[in-house]
Amino acid sequence: MGNTVTQHRPASSGPPAKGAAGPAAPPVPTGGARAHRSRRRGDNLAGYLFMSPWLAGFLLLTAGPMVASLYFAFTDYDLFDAPRWIGLKNFTDMFADPRWRTSVEVTLWYVVIGTPLKLAAALGVALLLNQKRRGQSFYRAAFYAPSLIGASVSVAIVWKAIFSDDAIVDRAQRALFGVDVGGWTGDPDWILYSLVALTVWQFGAPMVIFLAGLKQVPRELYEAAEVDGAGAWRRFWSITLPMISPVLFFNVLLETIHSFQIFGSAYILGGQGGTCGPADATLVYTCYLYVQGFENSRMGFASAMAWMLLLAVGLVTAVLFWSQRRWVHYEEAAR
Repeated sequence: MGNTVTQHRPASSGPPAKGAAGPAAPPVPTGGARAHRSRRRGDNLAGYLFMSPWLAGFLLLTAGPMVASLYFAFTDYDLFDAPRWIGLKNFTDMFADPRWRTSVEVTLWYVVIGTPLKLAAALGVALLLNQKRRGQSFYRAAFYAPSLIGASVSVAIVWKAIFSDDAIVDRAQRALFGVDVGGWTGDPDWILYSLVALTVWQFGAPMVIFLAGLKQVPRELYEAAEVDGAGAWRRFWSITLPMISPVLFFNVLLETIHSFQIFGSAYILGGQGGTCGPADATLVYTCYLYVQGFENSRMGFASAMAWMLLLAVGLVTAVLFWSQRRWVHYEEAAR
């Protein structure tokens, strides 16, 4: 008999038969995954540590007081005794209070008159500064400076002195126009105009935003309009305003909210021991809120006023966002 040759078949490359054990899986690098998770937790911890000052400030100075004021709005709280739950009585007393209605009227008058004048002054000066002139940097800084110091107490005190009886403004209008009102800050019919003038004088911040928007308008549009014979007013109305409408919307929204929150300058210009101006002429909403909360010790009533102000500002903001579809033009929408 010859030698028997045993032949070995190569291992099949197909899938193993059902029930047969397949090749062993490679070991999972559990140590590397664990190290990755540990490193990620360390990064998250570092991020939370860097955020902790802001989080603490938000919880202690914003969220916490907001929740507390919402509770106080339904209580009788005088800052000294424990708050006593009274339901909606603060709100019903608020609507029945004639001085509260006066504060709403004064605030609305200030917002409707002061905000457009401030934005008009800011846009006008921005258009002038957008032209190439010598010393532009100096003029930009000079016009922006009042917005940095305009909200300070010292400026409001100086402003009150300027518009007081027999001061520089009183003398100027008496010499130029023959009008003698005895000082704007002492006359109920004129004191609010001095507050509006102070607000308009602080047009620096919206001016800088307008200037940044004007820099983005392509020169080719103006050149094409000039070739077609469009005048300066037509170019402004048909090119400048539509192109800067997003910036205009931002300034209108921001300045409207700021106008509803006016307090310091109004209280100083007309502050006379809880009256906020002669005959409540500068009794803006926040001024009356301060008087009720800290001078009359009606913190529950003041908290209810604060939440009504929040709702009013939220409503105005919603209306502005709704209206932007009609007059704000975005490049993405145009495409």
